[in-house]
Formats: sequence, C-alpha cells, structure tokens
Amino acid sequence: MTKIPLRRFTARALPINDAGRVLLLHGFDPANPEHPFWFTIGGAAEDDETLLDAAIRELYEEAGIQAEPAAFTGPLTTGTIEFFWADYAITQDQTFFAVRVNGAEVTFDHMEEIEQQTTLGHRWWSAEELEATDEAYFPRDLPAILRMITWDGVSG
Repeated sequence: MTKIPLRRFTARALPINDAGRVLLLHGFDPANPEHPFWFTIGGAAEDDETLLDAAIRELYEEAGIQAEPAAFTGPLTTGTIEFFWADYAITQDQTFFAVRVNGAEVTFDHMEEIEQQTTLGHRWWSAEELEATDEAYFPRDLPAILRMITWDGVSG
C-alpha cells in the first residue's frame, strides 16, 4: 500500500515533574498496533501558531496540563525525522521545549478521537530509566535531551 506523504513542523513538549522525570505517552500506530511505543507530547503547528504556542496547546490537548509560555524553556534541540503512521509517510521537523509541571494530573479528556483510540497510557520516566529499558521510545536521544534541561542552573 502506498503511503500519503505529509510534511509537518511540530513542537514537542517535555513536561518535567519535581523528581526530574519526563511525561511520555504510550501508544501505537493504528497500522501496526502490535508494536506499542513511548513518545513525547506534541504535534504540528496550526495556522499562524508559533512552535511555543503549539507546544502549549498540545500539552493541554494530549495531557490536560495547562502552562504559561514563561514556564517553558527552549527550544532545546531540533531535528528532522521520517516515519510511517496510519496511511501517512511523515517527514517531521520537530522542536523540543521543556516545562516544569510539579504536581500535574494527566488526563486524556482533550485528545482528538484518533489519539484517544491509539493512546494506551502514560508514565513519568527518568533519563536513567529510559537508558535501561528494552521498551521502544522516541526520540532515541531523549535521555541526552533530558540532561540538557536546566532551570536556574540546576539540571532537570
């Protein structure tokens, strides 16, 4: 089956709790449900949205967490990836932002229907836990990205 090409410019939000762990979502590609993976919160910028605006919106839509622009740090890193999802062959330029979310409660109530159908759960991960796991997660350099995050000169 031929995949539909799609180019996206995305913001990835890295919510960090008071223990220095990042919130990841667990889900699957509907075309490949037998291989779930962990992934960062985020999505494509819409209309005239800035990437920071997209990160703020996606954090709320995908995890139910509200945060002000001043709470974010970044961009931390950028990159381009290519992957398949459902009927699409996606080329994605992604920019990562971090946000401190002490005591945040996660809810999937604001997700789009396809996101709700393909998201299995969530978990807070440390860089060390990611490096030690055999479970699939993306991006693969996430532990290094987490170690770049600082607030007031104190790492994660």
